[in-house]
Amino acid sequence: MSESTGLEWFKSSYCGSGDGNCREMAPTPTTSHIRDSKALGRGRLTVTPTTWSASLSLPRVATPESS
Repeated sequence: MSESTGLEWFKSSYCGSGDGNCREMAPTPTTSHIRDSKALGRGRLTVTPTTWSASLSLPRVATPESS
């Protein structure tokens, strides 16, 4: 667990590059919390598990960093 929230955060499986550019998730029965490990102070996104699951099936959009 981390922070004072009691949430248990897990790093993305795509986080292995070592540059620290990771997404982390803390699932609960009623919410899914997502944050950027390089910008913890910028807050987090909180969605329902249904919304999180639906977002995983969306096509990925290429960005200048990923192309």
